[in-house]
Amino acid sequence: MDATLENTLKEGKLRRQIDALIVAHLRGENLNQAAAIVASATMTSLTTEVSPNRLLELVSKGLVAERDDGLKGLSSTSFLNVTGGLPSMPNMVNAIDFSAMQDVKGSSKNFPKHESRHVSEHKNIARCARFSPDGQFVATGSSDYSIKLLEVSKIKQMMVSEAREGPIRPVIRTFYDHAEPINDLDFHPQGTILVSGAKDNTIKFFDFSKTVARKAFRVIQDTHNVRSVSFHPSGEFLLAGTDHHLPHLYDVNTFQCYLSSNVQDLNMISPINQVRYSISGSLYVTASKDGSILLWDGVTAQCIRKIVGAHGLTETTCASFTKDQRFVLSCGKDSTIKLWEVGTGRLVNQYLGAVHTQLRCQAVFNETEEFVLSIDEPNNEVVIWDALTAEKVARWHSNHVGVPRWLVHSPTEPAFITCGTDRSVRYWKEVL
Repeated sequence: MDATLENTLKEGKLRRQIDALIVAHLRGENLNQAAAIVASATMTSLTTEVSPNRLLELVSKGLVAERDDGLKGLSSTSFLNVTGGLPSMPNMVNAIDFSAMQDVKGSSKNFPKHESRHVSEHKNIARCARFSPDGQFVATGSSDYSIKLLEVSKIKQMMVSEAREGPIRPVIRTFYDHAEPINDLDFHPQGTILVSGAKDNTIKFFDFSKTVARKAFRVIQDTHNVRSVSFHPSGEFLLAGTDHHLPHLYDVNTFQCYLSSNVQDLNMISPINQVRYSISGSLYVTASKDGSILLWDGVTAQCIRKIVGAHGLTETTCASFTKDQRFVLSCGKDSTIKLWEVGTGRLVNQYLGAVHTQLRCQAVFNETEEFVLSIDEPNNEVVIWDALTAEKVARWHSNHVGVPRWLVHSPTEPAFITCGTDRSVRYWKEVL
């Protein structure tokens, strides 16, 4: 065969494979209209059997290979370029098929026993916490206006008594730059940047690579109380949920704020309790004080689905995506935790048996998404459910004097943090 013809055929086959990957990816993101347009333009079948995660897997491997060749992908002009390096793609996991829950009743798994340790204390209520994407750090925010950064490896040393050769202090930085209580925190996906949102209407950027820095090096002045913050996986955009009814999308280099333009028919008047991006950034979710959940296109910032009354007439206090982006886990002041299908807005399951009606309660998956964790306020307990069967598998006293206000799980290992109204921060890890 002529070499030119052979190369042309190979290139054509590669293009068809790329087109199929793009269509499968778009369908997996529930962007069916976009998938249909691409399929029509490229004459690709919409019913391709390619895994929806395959494109992300290949991109992730390619970025790792490019990094290993010594290339650097971050712009040197970005003010967030404090560490360099390539944007890290999420580790792809075997997603749990939550749509099959009705077939697995009675087969709940056991949640491993954990031990907890008091690792830090604020001067007022510990209001929120967040792990870094690599699980190496955790930050906590308080009503005393301070933010503490803890190194997880030092927490682990503290919990192993025989390893002590002197006092181990896991708090490696404390930041003082807000004038009101801290509501939420997030880590930049690549750099050593921590952001905070607070009641003083500001979002502040802290560089924790600098050992002596106690103040923010950049500040976004919002118009409202900033209730929640979430970085886009690229690190180039930051989403803020505030007392305003629309999510505020900021370009982190220019600080320009963008608002969605298709909100006329949404009847949105309620403040936003929480905002969270999906793992790829193609979607984001907002949890509102009016009990609703809204799903947004991460590219166009258009609302694509509104789940009205997701938690009745009570507040939806949190909402976050599963790793495969097919479902959203939400928690509300109606004492329910619910799992929703992104593509249809259908209620898939709910986790009952824990009362939370007062605080901004969080419901989270563990690192494998096999379990759901939350708080029972009257009994001051951490409650754990099997994520598939929705059966309660454990109830543990929180070991806080007051009810925990916040719970967050490590993204990389069997460990989680609880923050208390008693001002304390406790670290929980699996007992081996």
